[in-house]
Amino acid sequence: MDAKEIVDQVTGWLLTGGVRILIIVALTLVALPVVRYLSNRLFSWGRKEDLEYQKRMDTLSSVIRYILTIAVLTVAAIMALGEVGVEVGPILAAAGIVGLAVGFGAQSLVQDVISGFFILLEDQIRVGDVVQVGDKGGLVEKMSLRMVVLRDLAGVVHYVRNGQIQVVSNMTKEYGRYIFDIGVAYREDVDHVIRVIQEVDEEIRAHPEFKDDILEPIEILGLDEFGDSAVVIKARNKTKPIRQWAVGREFNRLLKKRFDQEGIEIPFPHVTMYMGQDKAGQAPPLRVKVQEREAGEQPS
Repeated sequence: MDAKEIVDQVTGWLLTGGVRILIIVALTLVALPVVRYLSNRLFSWGRKEDLEYQKRMDTLSSVIRYILTIAVLTVAAIMALGEVGVEVGPILAAAGIVGLAVGFGAQSLVQDVISGFFILLEDQIRVGDVVQVGDKGGLVEKMSLRMVVLRDLAGVVHYVRNGQIQVVSNMTKEYGRYIFDIGVAYREDVDHVIRVIQEVDEEIRAHPEFKDDILEPIEILGLDEFGDSAVVIKARNKTKPIRQWAVGREFNRLLKKRFDQEGIEIPFPHVTMYMGQDKAGQAPPLRVKVQEREAGEQPS
């Protein structure tokens, strides 16, 4: 083959395959910004004023953008190799085998990523929430596509893989509730006790430290239980997320002080002693010794 034939072949290839490669490159350069734009627009809806929600949308957007970018570059590379005469069939077959092997070896990682993607997409958990995940609970300090990081009340940090999450109990989603089980003695007037509870609720809702945290007046659910030594009145309040425990503890403190002022008894377990009877119906004597102490003497 002489030089003229080589030049003719190169020229012919440049006018055919070369032009097609240029078109592929141009389309790739156009497709990458389009991918970036679409991934940003796809998750631009929602509560823009909510910073944590927007962080999740940004995370999902970056994941989608990364996947689409890899797909566009892969397709462009395969098309370009085909234009230069490289057989792409064996390459695709080898890539498939390698991908299958990697998939089997990283099943847990893939499961974590997919589960994390849907957790973020559905906004099940947010940074700053208090959640129960399986047997672990605490404040969500960090979350990614692979895991959720929780810190419990004792300061212990738990790393929970997203693929292991089956049930999520979010205690601070949009608002919080504190449940009160208020036990009083059987001798107390239940209606009077309920009025006292409502008055304490009005007091705490006027408190400058807690008034902005309480969303609604307390809801008295009624007399819930006849206990062994008490009747139990159940109630609940509604607060801003994560503030229900602080409000509940302050409410309990104020309620205890008010019960003391009103003379309302908060019962404790009582024990009734039964000495038993013999077959004749007689009970054995109970011997009680009463001993007076002198003034100032401490009980032994």
